Amino acid sequence: MPSFAIGIRREDINKWERRAPLIPSHVRELIKSRGIEVYVQPSAIRIFPDADYAAEGARVQENICPSRVVFAIKEIPPESIEKDKAYVLFSHTAKGQPHNMPMLRRMRDLGCSLIDYEWIVDELGRRILFFGGFAGQAGMIDTLWALGRRLEIEGIKTPFLGLDQTWRYASLVDALEKVAATAEEIDQKGLPDRLRPLVCGFLGYGHVSSGAQGVFDHLPCDEVRPAELPGLFEKTPKARGLYKVVFKEEDMVRPRERGHAFDLQDFYDHPEKYESIVERSIPYLTLLVNGIFWTPKFPKYLTRKFLRGLYAGKAEPRLKVIGDITCDINGSLESTIKAADSENPCYVYDPETGAAMTGFEGRGPVVMAVYNLPAELPLESSTYFSGRLKEYVPAIASADYRGEFDACGLPPEIRRAVILYRGRLTPSYGYLAPSIG
Repeated sequence: MPSFAIGIRREDINKWERRAPLIPSHVRELIKSRGIEVYVQPSAIRIFPDADYAAEGARVQENICPSRVVFAIKEIPPESIEKDKAYVLFSHTAKGQPHNMPMLRRMRDLGCSLIDYEWIVDELGRRILFFGGFAGQAGMIDTLWALGRRLEIEGIKTPFLGLDQTWRYASLVDALEKVAATAEEIDQKGLPDRLRPLVCGFLGYGHVSSGAQGVFDHLPCDEVRPAELPGLFEKTPKARGLYKVVFKEEDMVRPRERGHAFDLQDFYDHPEKYESIVERSIPYLTLLVNGIFWTPKFPKYLTRKFLRGLYAGKAEPRLKVIGDITCDINGSLESTIKAADSENPCYVYDPETGAAMTGFEGRGPVVMAVYNLPAELPLESSTYFSGRLKEYVPAIASADYRGEFDACGLPPEIRRAVILYRGRLTPSYGYLAPSIG
């Protein structure tokens, strides 16, 4: 008889969430090689059928209560939380997100422990478990698809009309083949004169941004630095006229106190000493793709005030689509006023009223802000994530959640991600107490 068990919860945040934290073949490894008993809650939408888990030795049943530790991907409805359980998921609570405080409060009241994948980091603070690259890939494909639709409404036909939403492709390979076909058409026919130069700006250079850039790099584009943007508009653009620009921290902020030089570590340590300079580049961009990590201590990179001024004139701004892959509501980009889903992934942000209108038509930029973009690539993203997570499952499953936090036996990288332990906030996350109430 195995000495401990884990559960894999059914995802129910929306019909698009088809990912799994552990895939069937890795479940078999945990059962056969590590002696872990695995309970899997049935799901009609999970990318891997229930029968695949059963075939690998898991117990597929509605009640997964025999497990002390429950693994999931996204948030859990408060009414589904069970007393004294340890939950491992992307909780989206560490920034004090109001919409997830009821879940965190319920876990606290029921004496639960909460481990958040997002905060499992190594000794250098680098994330170990993430879907960022897949979010970037799916988000970039969706952003290019949105651009084609927005331009069509404006009477401009482009090769981007041949693209579809990511989730409609059978695989990432199929999606990238379509991007390659779009690239070939741009290479052969160029872009309409009124669009050139077409510049896509990327905020950040981490996993999310790199995934997005990888898709964009399939297109026949040239890269320029932010300081070179004005010069693009002072000469006759190339027929294909497609450019990308990557904004690193030194391109995004400057010290508030004049005469002080930018220092990356100082910015991370004292972000309040810096102000955003991103907006001076926005008038040159047709696309803005946001893939940078952000918390409320950092400056806002795109404000409502700026957008109101940009769209106030008679001339139509170049900015057509904002692909906010990070999807922080009212976060680094104030045009992201709500999250969307894969069924209705875009809305037009009205700079004058601050309202959102579903679709592509209206005065203001189209905002693509799908809440769970990696779910649009469920097979690839689940397989990658599970391959990394399985290495930590035995330690998480065998930890002693009955004693004190310091003696629970979790490895350091997992301990850093424990937000709640037996219903109490751990020292690193004590700042959340006022938010929970």
